[in-house]
Amino acid sequence: MATDAEEDRPLLGRSPSFTGSSKTLNNSDEESYGSIVQGTTRSIEDDVLLETSTLGRTISWPSAYIIVISRVIGSGIFATPGVIVKSVGSVGLSLSLWVVGAVIAACGLAVTLEYGCMLPRSGGEKVYLEFTYRKPRFLASTLVAVQAVLLGFTASNCIIFAQYTLFAFDVEATDFRRKSLAVGLLTAITIVHGCFLRTGIWIQNVLGWIKVGLVVFMVFAGLFVVAFQERNVDGTKSHFPTGEDLWADTNWDWGIIATSLFKVFYSYAGLGNINNVLNEVKNPIRTLKSVSVTSLVSACVLYLLVNIAYFTVIPLEEIRHSKELIAALFFEKSFGPKWGKTVLPLAVALSGAGNVMVVTFALVCTHPHTHSLSANAAKARLNQEIARQGFLPFSKAIASTKPFNAPMGALIVHYIPSLLVIALPPSNEVYSFILEVEGYPGTIFALALSIGLLYLRYKRPDLKRPFKAWTIAPIFRILLSLALLAAPFFPPKEKPAGGIWYATYAVVGVSM
Repeated sequence: MATDAEEDRPLLGRSPSFTGSSKTLNNSDEESYGSIVQGTTRSIEDDVLLETSTLGRTISWPSAYIIVISRVIGSGIFATPGVIVKSVGSVGLSLSLWVVGAVIAACGLAVTLEYGCMLPRSGGEKVYLEFTYRKPRFLASTLVAVQAVLLGFTASNCIIFAQYTLFAFDVEATDFRRKSLAVGLLTAITIVHGCFLRTGIWIQNVLGWIKVGLVVFMVFAGLFVVAFQERNVDGTKSHFPTGEDLWADTNWDWGIIATSLFKVFYSYAGLGNINNVLNEVKNPIRTLKSVSVTSLVSACVLYLLVNIAYFTVIPLEEIRHSKELIAALFFEKSFGPKWGKTVLPLAVALSGAGNVMVVTFALVCTHPHTHSLSANAAKARLNQEIARQGFLPFSKAIASTKPFNAPMGALIVHYIPSLLVIALPPSNEVYSFILEVEGYPGTIFALALSIGLLYLRYKRPDLKRPFKAWTIAPIFRILLSLALLAAPFFPPKEKPAGGIWYATYAVVGVSM
């Protein structure tokens, strides 16, 4: 029978201790959190202690900010606004969902901030779930393993890369071409990260800066077009609807709104990225609080301004038919057929490729020196740790870094579900389907974390909390999560013609 000490020992992400002992929290000040542990320790109770990586604390505030913002700004803002407008019908509801998404993201961030300040060590959700849900012992660890392996795919950004590349070269985007190009990118990145790890890190850093710069450029481009373009036939310079037109053709169906919110959430994913490398952050508690809030505000402002730029430059009817190519349409309208239809869409395609590299690297790559080479390695060690702990077959081979000192086995584990998700669904619906499949189980995790936070406040009031979320934040997150999880039980009034069954995303997400 397992002893209490065995029950307290986590399954994932706990290598043998470098200290040789386990320590408990004392009553010292917030900055020291008692004796700071060097290396990693074995007891779950040690999660309340500050822990310093054996490589030291090397991540400064600017680096921490880049870790978060480069993960948050992905392909979502270049692709989802057109899909959302088509689903909900009106500009007014679409913009409202982006604002609501920011509020929900703030509530979720408040939850992860309280966890991160209370359990100040690397690991993020893995650490929080293991600390909160200890029995049955395998539950939290198994859920983390399943999510990382089966739902950690990067297919959505591969699809965006394919769409924008074909658009830039004026090639007809057939089903075969889209999927072939997406699979080609996924394969190339797997080879680069599996055989040339340092080169891959350098490439993804360059592409990350291109991505952030492109979003800022789009905001100023929208202002430039409004200021200098010729007037429309109605005498206005802007296509942005006003008055009753703002809410015309709104679809208030909850199932449609829920799937649209999943797409908004996708664009805010990654706000808790710094929680995954807290052992390597200088002044971790202070940095965690300031970087997370700054990143949320940055993303919210940029997303709203980019959406307004879209609606200002592009007629609404064209937006509804743009699908994932709304950014390409924006550039073409703003800068003409040469730069607008070729160069700038290629920049969006490269941004999508960069995000695939970042997420792939973050999910599967582990290397003793990679943290100093790339700020994007925030979820490093996860898939390999899952293999090391015996959750996968052929664990020794998957966890190995031979022969190129890179995690080829873990990359293949990541490659297979991503390949299937790209290849199997109908091509015209694959992007939206991927975001919905990712969003539904993600909501289950958000629900578990929010309930767990309230449980710990009741059960463990002794834990030090340098940041304490307003109680309304986890409660609101719980209520909204329940509403989103119930959305598949509310079928749309208008049945979709052909394609995927409206609740397939929920069935697939829960099954995985």
